[in-house]
Amino acid sequence: MFRASDCRKSPVKPGFFVVCGGKKWYNINKEKSKAVKEMLYKKGEIKRGVSEIVDTEMLVPKDHLLRKVDSAVDFEKIYEFVENLYCKDNGRPSIDPVVLIKMVIIQHLFGITSLRKTAAEVQVNVAYRWFLGYSLLDETPHFSTISHNFKHRFNDETVSQIFNWILDEISNAGYLSPSAVFIDGTHIKANANNQKKIKKQIPVASKIYAEELFEEINADREEHGKKPLKEKKEIETKEVTESITDPESGLFVKGEHKRQFAYEAHTACDKNGFVLDVEVTPGNVHDSVAFDEVYDNVTEKYPEIETVVADSAYKTPHIAKKIFDDGRVLSTAYKRPMSKEGFFKPYEYVYDKYFDCYICPNNAPLKYSTTNRDGYREYKSDPNICKDCKFRNKCTHSMNMTKVVTRHLWADYIDKCEDIRHTPKYQDLYKMRKEKIERVFADAKEKHAMRYTPYRGLTQVTNWAKLKFACLNLKKLALWKSKDNHNTNKYPIFTHFFIAIWKNYNSFKQNPIQAFARMGFIYSLRRTQFAPKSFRFFIFACCAVILLAVYCSCQGVSAV
Repeated sequence: MFRASDCRKSPVKPGFFVVCGGKKWYNINKEKSKAVKEMLYKKGEIKRGVSEIVDTEMLVPKDHLLRKVDSAVDFEKIYEFVENLYCKDNGRPSIDPVVLIKMVIIQHLFGITSLRKTAAEVQVNVAYRWFLGYSLLDETPHFSTISHNFKHRFNDETVSQIFNWILDEISNAGYLSPSAVFIDGTHIKANANNQKKIKKQIPVASKIYAEELFEEINADREEHGKKPLKEKKEIETKEVTESITDPESGLFVKGEHKRQFAYEAHTACDKNGFVLDVEVTPGNVHDSVAFDEVYDNVTEKYPEIETVVADSAYKTPHIAKKIFDDGRVLSTAYKRPMSKEGFFKPYEYVYDKYFDCYICPNNAPLKYSTTNRDGYREYKSDPNICKDCKFRNKCTHSMNMTKVVTRHLWADYIDKCEDIRHTPKYQDLYKMRKEKIERVFADAKEKHAMRYTPYRGLTQVTNWAKLKFACLNLKKLALWKSKDNHNTNKYPIFTHFFIAIWKNYNSFKQNPIQAFARMGFIYSLRRTQFAPKSFRFFIFACCAVILLAVYCSCQGVSAV
């Protein structure tokens, strides 16, 4: 930094040019100063209003994402989804529906927050124009046209068709791996003012499994000599906080103090991170409540699912029973016991299945008392034993000196989850959860503007979220296809096999079957584009025979 007074006080001879820089002074004569000025202030030639013949194909880079997306799927399929929404012999000529859907795809792919900004970007971005099929001089659609179509014309059925169509393309390419699905939910901030809210009494929604559980409760009570319970006639209500701006959103409590209106996207993905299904609910709906709809939709589409991986929020008796009864496995995490500080943990009370009782830490029995309406058996201690117990302060503070332990009718399924949780196979699967479903949420929020929804209403937010995840699937499909096409042109099919054998040669000697499974060759073979399925199966069979022969030779067994 320098002052103007410093320049005036500096000893400069006439005919010299002064450049001030920090505390140093440099004197340059006039001839040199002219060259310096030309160098520092060189102006480029302005070419505005020049007419040129331009090929838009050359203006878009060869490795641009939109090129990969355009070659990954055939967008002509969209016409089948919207055919019944247009009239062929009436009205004014409409804008191409594929163009309208492509503009929304651009919005979600590049994380543009609104359709207004998307329409403005399309006007000046050459790659976007190329993807839409527009020249540099064509007039692009107005944002209001796109918004009107997605609010009034392209309904939830159309959005679901687009979502399922992209999933079918992924499946046909051989990238889906639905043997294990990862289920979780993420909150999306609603377009609602946190200050505009009211308190409201609403009826408590009945649980899906309420009838089944009620029958089992009465059967259990009769088995223990208790009278069956009668159905409640009065409707239970609860008080909730409702937004005036967006009544269909729910108040989400984050931490101790932060409260905001939000929606929650309950999502299921496979091992490769492709989203298989998404259901949107208000933000105050628990994960376990929305599980049934997501699970039913996913298992209906992909009956080959073997394992469901979820966090401890889904570790409930109903969910565990439903999954295990379907012949599948629930892989979940350890759930911290909900007990007071300084008291015995629930697992310190051991259940004796043979005598149907609990054993307390003082080796005293807690016998069956009753089965309540919530489906829990109550086991109570003997007050005569508890009054003189040395552990009573750590066990109960009840005035009648009785400890009550509850056990759900379906608690055996929870015990089964605990046994499975210690299995190495399912431990590895649960470790993958943060790399799969959590990665999907992170990418959606950080790269594709999913933290905040500009829409209001459950239907609009659901369509917006489905299109968001459909674009994430489309992006991954396009990147994987372009990578595979590049690799298949560079490397022959047998290269993957022999490289894998070389890297896992020591493992082949010990356990060839396990080594072969870990090689990832089956996956690479499935992803090979140039080979038909029959040929790939033939190659796989040949490789299996070669593998068996190598193993037999290593073990010194003669093949017959």
